[in-house]
Amino acid sequence: MVSPAFIRPALALLVAAAVVFIVIAIFRNGSNRSGSAPLTSQQLPQNVDIALKRARFTDMKDGLVDWELVADRVEYNKSGEIATLTGGIRMDFMKSATHAAIKVTADTAEYLVNSKNIKLSGNVHVVTKDGVIFNTDKIDYTAAISQFRTTEKVSFSQERLELIATGMVMDVKDHKARFFKLVDATVTGLSVIDKTKNRTEEKR
Repeated sequence: MVSPAFIRPALALLVAAAVVFIVIAIFRNGSNRSGSAPLTSQQLPQNVDIALKRARFTDMKDGLVDWELVADRVEYNKSGEIATLTGGIRMDFMKSATHAAIKVTADTAEYLVNSKNIKLSGNVHVVTKDGVIFNTDKIDYTAAISQFRTTEKVSFSQERLELIATGMVMDVKDHKARFFKLVDATVTGLSVIDKTKNRTEEKR
């Protein structure tokens, strides 16, 4: 039979070992949690309050979606008024009674939450359903008047017309474009009258 004099010290050692084990386990679990938790304040730039993946913005007119803007990532500034979009930038204008469908792609974009104005930059490519195509480096969209505007160099084409200009304004409703400074223009298949031969010839 084991003497009580030996049982009490043994029990004391077991209790102490159990306490130490529990403390170590709690410490390890706490360390693992803190290491895996997202440190938002350290990962984001100082001027950014929140970042989200796969963003989508829309504008409604007369109860219907007028345009939709999507991106792989969006970062909101501290005020929440400016959203910076990166990756997979695409802006789609839906076909309506006032305008044909338009597709816009770019490298980055800045969306102004209050006004819904958009600043697109980097390889901006615009294609309309009725045949207008243009490329530029930067362009702004003003939501209140449904208008694109840029002061950058633009390559523009529509049907037989191809031109390069500096600066352009294009209304979304009628797709009419006005250029600030024309650099070069070419009209393919233009018919002119050759008076010397009294016939019409087509210039190629």
